[in-house]
Amino acid sequence: MNNTPNPNKQQPAEPSHDHVQAPEQTSISPRSALLGVIVALLVLVVLAAFGILGRLHSNKVLADTTRKLAPPTVIALPPRPGSPTDSFVLPGNVTAYTDSPIYARTSGYLTRWYYDIGAHVKKGALLCEIATPEVDQQLAQAEADLATAQATANNAKIQANRYSDLVKTDAVSQQDTDTFVNQAASTAAAVRSAQANVQRLKELVSFEKVYAPFDGVVTARNVDTGQLINQGAGTELFHMQAVQTLRVYTNVPQLYADTAKRGLKINLSFPEYPGKTFVGTLVRTADAIDPASRTLLVEVDIDNRNGELLPGALAQVHFKAPASGPTMIIPAAALIFRREGLRVGTVVNGSKGPVAHLVPVVVGEDDGATVQIVSGLGASDKVIQDPPDSLIEGEQLTPESPSQAADAGGL
Repeated sequence: MNNTPNPNKQQPAEPSHDHVQAPEQTSISPRSALLGVIVALLVLVVLAAFGILGRLHSNKVLADTTRKLAPPTVIALPPRPGSPTDSFVLPGNVTAYTDSPIYARTSGYLTRWYYDIGAHVKKGALLCEIATPEVDQQLAQAEADLATAQATANNAKIQANRYSDLVKTDAVSQQDTDTFVNQAASTAAAVRSAQANVQRLKELVSFEKVYAPFDGVVTARNVDTGQLINQGAGTELFHMQAVQTLRVYTNVPQLYADTAKRGLKINLSFPEYPGKTFVGTLVRTADAIDPASRTLLVEVDIDNRNGELLPGALAQVHFKAPASGPTMIIPAAALIFRREGLRVGTVVNGSKGPVAHLVPVVVGEDDGATVQIVSGLGASDKVIQDPPDSLIEGEQLTPESPSQAADAGGL
């Protein structure tokens, strides 16, 4: 065997000993890493400090604002001095002496009415007529039943009298006699019952005609011909008022209650008659002070036979009062109504600043917008103009002038 190598035969390539060198890895020194951590911590500390300081500042601002706004802001002004009082004027409500709605006592259809609004009628005048055919027929039936009962009772009475005579001679038995006597008594009771029924129906028939209960004027007509009328207070037919004499009601303050004497002549004025004075008479009082308003209800009667005045109007009632010293005038909105009585809020100096002081007062004349304070206030007092409902004694306040309130409102 020839083991000589063939020079033409391609020998396998020897593996290359050349190899690619791996890139160098960059290494971070421990000192640089520590420096980065310290910087990050410093940044976090700074951010946390800013956040905490900001929150503390906000809490301080909120607390300061809360303390500043906690006391209610009020406007306090001194009262306006009033002149000495020897008379006072009160509003009065004018009502008719008698005021009555007219209703039907029977049901049916209105056939005719005779008076309209504004008509002056006399007592007993026929106002309207109502047709009630059912009631008319019931009355006819009741009258027929009454006639039958009377005939039966008459026959029973004759039989009872006859047997009463015969029993004396023993011609009839006592038992039969008693039977007829009791029958006569029973039929007599039936007659009385039938008579009562007839009378009841006659009364209902009489209600077909509606009459005026007093002298007065018709102020309302609420029905017309052909309208169905129901018995009772469901439908008001007419409304009447007696206006020959008018009643004027007013409330006198407790301070002047002792001046309201029965028989006292009172002057009254009305807006529709400027410069003219009417004279009335104080006829009665409630004889009790209203605990809600601390006033005495009085009634003044005024003659109105000439028809100048109208019920429902507003009158000014002039009372004379004993002369008193100077008074103080405050707005009506400054009054505080408490269970203990009327109070007025004032501003006084306390240990920690202005505080509220509730002063009991006595009210004189009240015209709706302003109130006259007879006692309880002085010229130097500072009155809270529009006190909050929750105002209490000793409460801290923030007084404000009207100009400051106007500026705040403008902002």
